Amino acid sequence: MERVPCPGKPRYSTLSIAIPGSVMSNCQTRELRTQMVGQIARAATIYHVDEIIVFDDKLATDMKDHHRGFRRNGNPTTTYPSRTNNNNNQDSEERKSEQPEPPKEASKPDQYAKSDPHTFMARVLQYCECPQYLRRHFFPMHPDLQFAGLLSPIDAPHHVREGEPSPFREGVVFEKTGPNGGSLVNCGIRGRPVEIDRVLTAGIRCTVEIDEKAYTSPGRAMKGKVVSPAAPREKDGTYWGYTTRLADSINAVLEECPFGSYDLKIGTSERGDITVDDGNFDLPTYRHSLVVFGGVAGIEECVDADESLTIPGSESRTLFDMWVNTCPFQASRTIRTEEAVLLSLARLRPYIAKNNESKAGDVSLKKKNGPMGSEETPTLEPIEFNDDVSSEESSDDDDDK
Repeated sequence: MERVPCPGKPRYSTLSIAIPGSVMSNCQTRELRTQMVGQIARAATIYHVDEIIVFDDKLATDMKDHHRGFRRNGNPTTTYPSRTNNNNNQDSEERKSEQPEPPKEASKPDQYAKSDPHTFMARVLQYCECPQYLRRHFFPMHPDLQFAGLLSPIDAPHHVREGEPSPFREGVVFEKTGPNGGSLVNCGIRGRPVEIDRVLTAGIRCTVEIDEKAYTSPGRAMKGKVVSPAAPREKDGTYWGYTTRLADSINAVLEECPFGSYDLKIGTSERGDITVDDGNFDLPTYRHSLVVFGGVAGIEECVDADESLTIPGSESRTLFDMWVNTCPFQASRTIRTEEAVLLSLARLRPYIAKNNESKAGDVSLKKKNGPMGSEETPTLEPIEFNDDVSSEESSDDDDDK
């Protein structure tokens, strides 16, 4: 598929999900933890999640890497009997005793040092969301990203190809300024920095709107203007990635909303008082929604462990506007968090899409009836689908890890 399907309508509502970082403690190796986070990042991208909150439910344990047959210093933990006879073994021992001892190496930092599960999860999520051409600037080598190159790319619309004439691009600000005094930004266009309409601090990430005619205009430098990361979404519904936020508790997830407040809070639980299979199930109209997922023992245990809350875990339902079971009559005793995220977003998607359409209609109606008069809804060219063509974006390009 050459282009990601675009709704062609403005989307002003947002979707956030909250996940406890303690789920990382259940994975035995760093590679498995990375794979789990990669699955969550893919699910969030597919279903247009705008914000991912990683919260501390006070139930996490130290993450330990289990390496069969090797200690952390790289030496084998077990020895195997030699297949030679005793005489050969004795000669071998004599030769070893005659050889000088190798010099002791200087102590090196532990390659498999312990890492905070919440920070680990947030770092890998941010890595997955960042366009490939910006990762060298924002993600230096780190043990948490040791296996990030194995992940499938999210291939979101803001992961723009090098020669694609996209109206929006993500970039990193250079220290230099352009001929007109604006900062130069690396937007992933080889040999052609973009001069923006203002001076920004060097090294920060920004969203730049570029006139499509600038791609074919002569000259090395291109011109663009800095816009909000929400601009592509509010223009025609183009998904532009997610932000990652860390929260100290489940209460902080609800109280520290960057949008002011969440007007629709959904708690997911196998003990939910309503299911998506109910005939009367629907979502109320909202502007900013939040879907909260629990850890191994569910949201109830997270509430019990949160000292800032005065209610017991059995009354967790009172924290939310809806207490939903997204997978009734599950045939497994447990549903893993990465599975819960994917299936819950899939089941809620039709109702979320309906809300987006109603909100877009209300806003466009207000614009047309407003004092400024006629603002037309943008029209897009039809998009061709071709599933036979593989994605050009590949994790093999991430050679910086």
